[in-house]
Amino acid sequence: MTAGENVGSVAALWRFPVKSMKGELLDQAEVMAQGLLGDRAYALIDTISGRVATGQNPKLFPGLLDCQAVFMEQPRVGHDLPPVRITLPDGTSVTSDLPNIDCVLSSCFGRELTLARKAPDDFAIDQYHPDIEGLHPAGYRDTTVEQKLGAALFAQLETASPVPVGSFLDVFPVSVLTNSTLRQLSEFQPQSRFDLRRFRMNLIINTSEPGFIENDWIGRTLIVGDTVRLIIVQSDPRCVMTTLAQDDLPQDSEVLRTLVRHNRIPLGDAGLFPCAGVYAVVEVPGVVRADDRVALL
Repeated sequence: MTAGENVGSVAALWRFPVKSMKGELLDQAEVMAQGLLGDRAYALIDTISGRVATGQNPKLFPGLLDCQAVFMEQPRVGHDLPPVRITLPDGTSVTSDLPNIDCVLSSCFGRELTLARKAPDDFAIDQYHPDIEGLHPAGYRDTTVEQKLGAALFAQLETASPVPVGSFLDVFPVSVLTNSTLRQLSEFQPQSRFDLRRFRMNLIINTSEPGFIENDWIGRTLIVGDTVRLIIVQSDPRCVMTTLAQDDLPQDSEVLRTLVRHNRIPLGDAGLFPCAGVYAVVEVPGVVRADDRVALL
């Protein structure tokens, strides 16, 4: 029997092969030090600006979240990643190994783009902050700012990076969210749909305790299944992507406003940010499966 306080089980596992596109719901996933195998493996890069394309700037890249990306076969540890099949908003299906894939994607978005497997050394995005009071401690409202991410962010902060150079992960290798948080948000704002798809997390944990229970996990260790151990390091600050329309979910700025009203968390010396879920680093890698028991040390 795995030691630790039982907190629930794995309700869903998600991998996102292409950054800011819809992802894959998995039965199991290989969790490595760098995160889930194949997660955010690809991204689009704006050839002119050098910025990575992201749903965090929906004005520049409308429709990015309407694209679906899935691996054509399951990735395997120690092997090259297989190609990705991308279904565009108009239903057109293309694969990442097509010789003209950059031309196809550039035509779709009306910008000169490259589908890349490695983030630039100076990994940055154009991040849009909607007009919501209290969203960002710097007071950004209805404005776009440059934001460094991944290893470039930690180089800017002059501290060791938990993600390798070249990774398209934003900050940390793994993201975790409980359905307790989703229930709490729904109680605060029943008119909105706090669907897990809005939050784009790797692990969704089925829990019975009420409230934003992940807030109390910082600095503790999650044991998932028989092997995997995740050290919870930080709350996950949320952005405009949580408000965007996708599939049957409508655009809804109240999703983010509810977090601003009810769950602003201090992130180091940077100030208060609206958060939902937590980030983790991998202490012990292994395979995670849907319905695996989750315990807390």
